[in-house]
Amino acid sequence: MQTDTATKAQNEPARLLRMGLVGRGIQLSRTPAMHEAEAAAQGLDCRYVLLDTDADTEDDLPAILSRAEAEGFVGLNVTFPYKQAVMSHLHHLSDAARRVGAVNTVVFRDGERFGHNTDFWGFAESLRTGLPGAPLTDVLLIGAGGAGGALAHALSDMGAERIRIADTREGAAEALARAVPQAEPASNLAEAASLATGIVNATPVGMAKLPGMPIDPARLEPRHWIADIIYFPLETEFLRTARALGCRTLSGEGMAVFQAVRAFQLFSGHPADADRMRATFRKLEELRAP
Repeated sequence: MQTDTATKAQNEPARLLRMGLVGRGIQLSRTPAMHEAEAAAQGLDCRYVLLDTDADTEDDLPAILSRAEAEGFVGLNVTFPYKQAVMSHLHHLSDAARRVGAVNTVVFRDGERFGHNTDFWGFAESLRTGLPGAPLTDVLLIGAGGAGGALAHALSDMGAERIRIADTREGAAEALARAVPQAEPASNLAEAASLATGIVNATPVGMAKLPGMPIDPARLEPRHWIADIIYFPLETEFLRTARALGCRTLSGEGMAVFQAVRAFQLFSGHPADADRMRATFRKLEELRAP
């Protein structure tokens, strides 16, 4: 026989979990579908919205945070170009967020804002499972922004012997290299590529709204392993060119899925099923294929 408490819990409607993603040019994001499908599979009611500052959302990060908090959101994911800018508007930072110097997940709780970085673990899991045995002797990391910081620390923790960091912004690579063991700035991209065993793109170059490659394709060699964190499109020009040369490649799928797995738990308090979220991601990819 059910207790009165259990009966009452079953009869009460589930609390609506409101979540969102803040960024520019994010209309092709698969994050809403992954979160909503995972919530539905667990019997939770979730609504995940896009707050695209290239579309119909004002480009005012403090106002976006305040409005989402006032409207009862449990949290927000944060992507380019706000992962570092958002930090000054939060009350607390996780150890990972503080170490990386970027936040991609904000949780609203008890009137305070908590910043987390799930990209850090997401990339490490993606590289570990997607390119097992990839040599980390010498890795060229292109991009020292919010995502680049997460990747640099992930590579360091995974045992990379040397990490060469390149960025077109003055001082950015130097600043990140100072914070990461085994890292150094790469002033000469061609030379760094010639020495690297693997090359990782942590810039937005290659996205649907910013086509192109982060490095001269002539610098790629079949011995390189190549990783890109972009997932719209899933096959960037960078990956397509590298694969044609015979390189082992890693798309942005794994990082997108694994960072969402960790973010879902932070938002909802419920562990997420990575395989289920990956299946949702791939279903969307199939639907969008020409």
